[in-house]
Parts: sequence; C-alpha cells; structure tokens
Amino acid sequence: MRVRPKIEDNSDNNIFWVTMTDLMTGLVLVFIVLFFYTYMTSHYQKFQQEIAKENAAKSLQETLREQNIDASIDPSSGVVKISDLELFEVNSYKLSDKGKAYLDKFAPVYLNSIFSNDYLNKHIAKIIIQGHTDSQTFKGTYSDDEQYMKNMELSLNRAFEVANYMTNTPYNKENGNKLRKMIIVEGASFSDPVLVNGKEDYNKSRRVELKLVMKGSEQKGKNLLAGSSH
Repeated sequence: MRVRPKIEDNSDNNIFWVTMTDLMTGLVLVFIVLFFYTYMTSHYQKFQQEIAKENAAKSLQETLREQNIDASIDPSSGVVKISDLELFEVNSYKLSDKGKAYLDKFAPVYLNSIFSNDYLNKHIAKIIIQGHTDSQTFKGTYSDDEQYMKNMELSLNRAFEVANYMTNTPYNKENGNKLRKMIIVEGASFSDPVLVNGKEDYNKSRRVELKLVMKGSEQKGKNLLAGSSH
C-alpha cells in the first residue's frame, strides 16, 4: 500500500508575508514622499529668502545713492560696507561727529527699508551688529594674544556704539519693540580680514557688519543683510 505524503497548507503564512511586504512598501513610499516634500519646501523657502534679500539690497542701494550716503552694498548678499573713517577716529570706539552725522542719515534708511519690506518684516529673526578690526592695530605693543584681545575689545565696543546710536536715530519707532528684541552685538577682532589679491586690505578689514538672520536659519548661521562700519 502506497502512503501519500502529507502536504502542509502554508497559504495563511504566504498571505501574511505578502501583506507585510505590501505594508512595508507602502511605508517606504510614504517616507519618500515626505522626504521630497520637506526637501522641496525647504528649498522653496530658501529661494524666497534669496529673492527677498536681493530685492531689499537693491532697494537699499538705490535709496542710499539717492540720498548721497556713501556705502558699498553687495546686491546679492546684501552686505553693506562702510569705511571706519566714516565713523571713528583711529583706534577709538567713540563715534566721531562725522560718524554721528553719517548714522543720522544711514540708520533710518537702513532700518525703515527692512521693516517696510513685508517678507523681511515677517521673517527676520535677529539683527547682528558685528565689529571687525585689522591685524595691524596694536601690533608690536602687546603680545599676540593681548593684541588679539585688545582688538576684540575695540571691535565689540565699536559694534555697541553703532547699535546704541542707531536705535536712537529717528527711524519708525513703531518697530522699536521688535528691533530691541532682535539686536545682538558681537566683536570679531581681526579674525575675518578682507583680502584683496590674497593680501589683507587693512582699511576694508576695519568695519562693523549688520547682519539680518532669517527665521529657520539661526542654527545654520546664515545671514541676509549686513552693513559694515569701521
């Protein structure tokens, strides 16, 4: 008598694994869609910021030119560079009479141009006012470490003086409370010199930069607008 081997019915197990495979495939697709959505949203926001930055920089550049305010502005980065001779005496952080007169004209234009831009007004997180010096200031009088820290003190004090004076100029005071919450003052000593043909340009290295940091980019250290004074 022949005995037929018993065949196990694995249909339930097969259905289970097919179902799990479909589920995992669906989850992977969901993660892929979410990834690309986040990626595209982030890049769209960055694109908006870049457009707003360029428009604000161009508008500020035109306004300063119309009012005969001497300043160099990068139309793509929004960085404003002002000679230290416009603001301070040599090795001093106290604003000169010329510096006060300059900020009386520059500050209202700069601040009002920021707050009158709807996109910038809604998306600015911080305004960083950062002082810079050149590597020759105090050179030979102190040790290298002492020289660096003396320049750090000078750059910080200069940034503070600019911030203090700017907030007291006759800009639109409706934005005063917002401005006070945004301002950060920093000193950079001569850690970030301006190079021309590979060499430090001492005059251009001495500056105070005003940087607008957008919401969502604080952790990345990205800036929108900057202005410098020496």
